[in-house]
Amino acid sequence: MDSESPRLRLSILGVVILSLFGALFARLWYLQVMENDEYKVVSQSNSVRVISTEAPRGRILDAKGRVLVDNRTSLVVTVDKTLLIDLEADEQDRLVLDLASELTAFGVPTKVAAIERRLEDPQYSPLQPVPIAIDVPEDLGVVLAERADAFVGVSVRRESVRAYPHGTVGAHLVGYVGPLPEEQYLGLDENPVQEVKPYQPDSDVGRTGVEAVYEPDLRGVPGTESVEIDREGRIVRTVSVTPPVPGSDVQLTIDLDVQQNAEAQLASQLDSLRGKYTRDGKLIKAPAGSVVVLGPQDGSVVALASYPTYDPAEFVNGISTERYEKLTGGDATQNPLTNRAISGLYAPGSTFKLITAHAGLASGMISGNSTRNDPGYYVIEGCSGACERQNAGRESHGSVDMARSLTVSSDVFYYWLGDRMYRERSTFGDPIQSSARLFGFDEQSGIPLANEVGGVIPDAAWKQELYNALPPDQQANGDPTWYAGDNLNLAIGQGDVLSTPLQVANAYATFANRGTLYQPRLVARVLRPGADPADPAGVERTIDPVVTRTFDLPPTIADPIERGLAGVTVSGTAATAFDGWDSAAWPLASKTGTAEVNGKADSSLFVAYGPVGSPQYVVFAILEESGFGSEAAAPVVRRVLEPLAGQVPAAVDEVPDVDSGATG
Repeated sequence: MDSESPRLRLSILGVVILSLFGALFARLWYLQVMENDEYKVVSQSNSVRVISTEAPRGRILDAKGRVLVDNRTSLVVTVDKTLLIDLEADEQDRLVLDLASELTAFGVPTKVAAIERRLEDPQYSPLQPVPIAIDVPEDLGVVLAERADAFVGVSVRRESVRAYPHGTVGAHLVGYVGPLPEEQYLGLDENPVQEVKPYQPDSDVGRTGVEAVYEPDLRGVPGTESVEIDREGRIVRTVSVTPPVPGSDVQLTIDLDVQQNAEAQLASQLDSLRGKYTRDGKLIKAPAGSVVVLGPQDGSVVALASYPTYDPAEFVNGISTERYEKLTGGDATQNPLTNRAISGLYAPGSTFKLITAHAGLASGMISGNSTRNDPGYYVIEGCSGACERQNAGRESHGSVDMARSLTVSSDVFYYWLGDRMYRERSTFGDPIQSSARLFGFDEQSGIPLANEVGGVIPDAAWKQELYNALPPDQQANGDPTWYAGDNLNLAIGQGDVLSTPLQVANAYATFANRGTLYQPRLVARVLRPGADPADPAGVERTIDPVVTRTFDLPPTIADPIERGLAGVTVSGTAATAFDGWDSAAWPLASKTGTAEVNGKADSSLFVAYGPVGSPQYVVFAILEESGFGSEAAAPVVRRVLEPLAGQVPAAVDEVPDVDSGATG
């Protein structure tokens, strides 16, 4: 054998080995030098997690800059259901039991069943960590973090949550915040807010009130934190932090003092009436009501009270479905989430006589000096059957003109007008309906709040349409004809006419300012986050008054009506309720209203504006199933107006057990 062969074979093997190592080193050099940037990004994407941090929402302020809704920091325990489902059933049970035990031990009493209800609650999307407990102590957060292996999916995070320094005051106005519904999150791609202020599946959003309508302003820009994690999911270090930017503040036209007083007076009066009886033996249930205070010169909403109310703090970090159903279930009259000022529909009663009076004068059918004898009853002309209508208690007022008809609330005068308008409709058309629509009835006012309703102003076409919508078996018992009786009912605000408290208040504001119907203005300005409301530099934008329409109210129409309204608290239906009021210093124009409700006590209404000649405020109150307007609603309006007018508060007399017989 050639002695050179082994040496040759070894040389060839060495060359091969060197070639392989050369190729290996070349590849390593390529990966580490030539492709360094690309693989660095890939490496980081595998080890860096971006955590989104919700920004504090903007504050909600009153007209004087006082905080109605603020923020506070809360430590919240959550459970990620997507991680929980990976555990065996017995492991899940043990985790829930241990979590309930730890919460209870640290002063947050929690039952296993409560946690299970939260985890099963359909309001929480599978994409959302479910909040189990809020405002937990710091020590508990430390314990849960240290025992992360035993509490799979459980997190403790610090959140900015809504705070309400004045409790339930203005709840229906400001609204509440709740978890972003899954269907809304899935449709956010088309929402321009998502581009600037992106939402996460567990984000909170405004659900009602100003919180909802001004969501784009109140929502802040979320922050981000990039953290490096190891393969077991533990944070190694923080790579970068972009702090969140708070949302803009929203300043309302609401005056906190007036709002608090309106809510307190409404609740107090309803409570004092509840359980008594009217003269005809009807139980005064006094379940609900509303008070509206407007500035007639620009449509500003000074107060908007609705009773019963609720506590928006209950919705912080999500209200349970069980509790929500308790708030919304049962009789609609007891639903505390309903804003009766804009969603409650009521017969306006005699407060509607302003509209009928305007219709008679504006159409030229009568003048301010036209009179009618009021013997206490009225017989419909050309009628057969039940043709007689009467005043409350069949009270006679003798000869009344326009002004006196309003002061004493003569139903007979307005029955006469309604009857004439019906019989002469070929000449005058439908003047009551025309005037009602001119003053804003039968349409939404445009206030920036959800769920406002438009009311009903019935006419012949409306009645026919209603009849046509009935099933055939019900049409047999119906009648689509518009009769004189329908017109008489409408003339005194009864029958099928329905309005919201805000509509009535806005109609009187329009009359008080002599013909400018404003869209009620609830928000005055949007401010930079945390800005001083007194600093003009902090204003992002101003919300100017919006005029819906204007029309002529010449003295020939306005003066006789206002004279009649001015007499109501001096010598008319509300004289007793306003006994001691300094009418020389602060003259009032007002109207009582009592709306009949089948099988129940009457609804009590009262509206007033003043001072006459230079009106600053319009106040309207309605108390459901509470009796005469002069007895139940008028005292509420007086007590709301007293601090605004600088009047000495009247003594609070005991409310009588039965109606006194006052009309209105």
